[in-house]
Amino acid sequence: MTNLSISTLQTNLYWEDKTANLSMLEKKIKTLDGAEVVVLPEMFSTGFSMQPQLFAETMEGPTISWMQEIAAKRKIILTGSMMAEEDGKYYNRLIWMLPNGQFGLYDKRHLFAFAGEHEHYSPGNRRLIAQVKGWRILLLTCYDLRFPVWSRQQLHNHLPEYDAIICVANWPDRRSLAWRTLLQARAIENQCFVIGVNRVGYDGNGIYHSGYSSVIDPLGEILYQLKDSEEIYTHLLETEKLQEIREKIPFWKDGDSFQIV
Repeated sequence: MTNLSISTLQTNLYWEDKTANLSMLEKKIKTLDGAEVVVLPEMFSTGFSMQPQLFAETMEGPTISWMQEIAAKRKIILTGSMMAEEDGKYYNRLIWMLPNGQFGLYDKRHLFAFAGEHEHYSPGNRRLIAQVKGWRILLLTCYDLRFPVWSRQQLHNHLPEYDAIICVANWPDRRSLAWRTLLQARAIENQCFVIGVNRVGYDGNGIYHSGYSSVIDPLGEILYQLKDSEEIYTHLLETEKLQEIREKIPFWKDGDSFQIV
């Protein structure tokens, strides 16, 4: 396990305009130097739209092809969520795209009923813990952050099952206190790094997003947080820091075992 460079891309999004979003994101990603993992917001190609019948794609669609092309050219892992269609159902699907074109996927478990997401999308039923350079990373999408059981650290072979959480979001400003608090809570209770990437600006429903994309250490200390502005930020996750915290104060050893059904 060696240090890992993660870049967070906090940006405004063009409402339901894939071409404009993918072009904009590509230009921003081209400015990166030395990034290993690049994190985009939730539904980065459309914004948080409830029209998957118009914009959802299969895994052979243009957004996946774009991710494969960018990941290969830049030699990065690229992750973020998009509208996906499979077997007649729609999913808010997070993609973990590798430089070789292979990818993992995670379908958002907790659908935001307050905005009617559950009426348009189907929930996922399995977690995805990705691996890179020895790091194990749990992937979450927005509203998942409110449900700690889904992301709770468990022991595998007497060791924590993951080292970091990445959560992509379209989290509105009116509930930004919850976003910031929950990011810290997930880091503290699971003794892991947490990377939260949110959008900024108004969406097509007139809802404002203030960002607050963050990097938080396993003690809950905020290492980076940005309000309102568009910015790409790169942070080096340090193996030594994670190991030191877990060795000095091994709260993770006392966690309850349980099964999610």
